[in-house]
Amino acid sequence: MTLQSIAHAIQSVGFLTDIRESALVYPVIMATHLTCIAVFGGLILITHLRLLGLMMKNYPVADVIRQLRPWKWLGFIIMVTMGLLLGTSEAEKYSTNPYFWIKISLLFLVAVHALVFWSVYHNPEEIDRAPMIPARAKAAGLLSLVLWMGIVCAGRWIGYYEPKDKNNTRQAVVIP
Repeated sequence: MTLQSIAHAIQSVGFLTDIRESALVYPVIMATHLTCIAVFGGLILITHLRLLGLMMKNYPVADVIRQLRPWKWLGFIIMVTMGLLLGTSEAEKYSTNPYFWIKISLLFLVAVHALVFWSVYHNPEEIDRAPMIPARAKAAGLLSLVLWMGIVCAGRWIGYYEPKDKNNTRQAVVIP
């Protein structure tokens, strides 16, 4: 069984076919995904700029992290759910898209990042007790911003990828 045949089987599931073929549902899911990226991304930006000591300096790091956490989780859960619906409804197309795989790889690295820097995000009071923001917290913030910017860029590039045909030329994009 090839990756292409697995992807075809996934996207052939009834409701995923319905999503892909809908003139309304697919765009609504895409708009929701993009809106949640904006919300989640903005909250990530605020959190990490605070970790870097570049904004909201009058607010304790712990307060910023804790107050934004529920909203980040909400945005993240909706964003990932919509992304899964989009990705699986067109799994065959995405299975050969290098930017899709870059995005997936970067998402995996975000999960590794969260594990490596667990203490930064789950014990922010320690950061507030330090005379200066610890280098580990700054590293966590900077690395997270770089990873999430990479995810957003790779996600955007997915739509512009045109695979080469067998003659090594770009295929024309047909818009119905």
